[in-house]
Amino acid sequence: MTASRVQDCAALRLPTCRSCPRPFRGCHRDMVILRAGLCPGLTAEMIQLLKANSIATVVDLVSSDLEEVARKCSLSYKALVAVRRVLLAQFSAFPVNGADLYEELKSSTAILSTGSKSLDKLLDSGLYTGEVTELTGAPGSGKTQVCLSIAVSTSHDLKQNVLYVDSTGGFTASRLLQLAQTRTGDEEEQVEALQRIQVARVFDVYKMLDVLQELRCSVSQQVLSSSGPVKVLVVDSVSAVICPLLGGRQAEGLALMMQLARELKTLARELSMAVVVSSLAFALLVLGWEQGIRS
Repeated sequence: MTASRVQDCAALRLPTCRSCPRPFRGCHRDMVILRAGLCPGLTAEMIQLLKANSIATVVDLVSSDLEEVARKCSLSYKALVAVRRVLLAQFSAFPVNGADLYEELKSSTAILSTGSKSLDKLLDSGLYTGEVTELTGAPGSGKTQVCLSIAVSTSHDLKQNVLYVDSTGGFTASRLLQLAQTRTGDEEEQVEALQRIQVARVFDVYKMLDVLQELRCSVSQQVLSSSGPVKVLVVDSVSAVICPLLGGRQAEGLALMMQLARELKTLARELSMAVVVSSLAFALLVLGWEQGIRS
């Protein structure tokens, strides 16, 4: 990797990988997709040519050899340099003092009830936006039922949207309807509550990361549902996609685990949503997610 490209990656706070010419991002997925209007000079035609050469994200572009990109894509080298300068200015991290961060935290944090008084008391009033809450327990201990109950409470009582990521096959629409019926006898209200819950079924960590990336992109591109943005993200469960990674190439598995944990925390903080994940009782010890996760 050239010195200039290392500096560009450092500006975006991305660690570099010794065995790879790109900054290390797990499976080379990044959250900011190149699109027309993202910055001056980045046209739809340029984006099409870049994507044809496997350059689809901001990090792909700023970490590439622009001379080689210009040659392969038949684009102006000067135009590419200008675009990269603007992207670095837009997406590089700038230092912020602690007082400003604290004020931002106070103004952006909301507390959402889980629908259960005892659980709210355990969680110090409920689910906090900007945080990840992990529910752990043995198989059959009721983790999925709690997740479903939180989803229904959020959609019916709080009138907020929920994204429910099911990785175990435990999600059932009939059970969700039963929980909605305990909240109201009005069929129209039941339907409205169910419509606020979006369901994504995933069965491996790669698909789960794709779903989280699509969620981030939909918000950044303002592609939201008619009733507003997702306020609660429920992942049931992380164990189902993480446990298969613990054998064989364990180093790669650990990297994917950390990428998933980091992505969940980032989504919670940047999109001001409450994230709820369920896992087996031993998962916390395996993942090392203690910092920043409320169990």
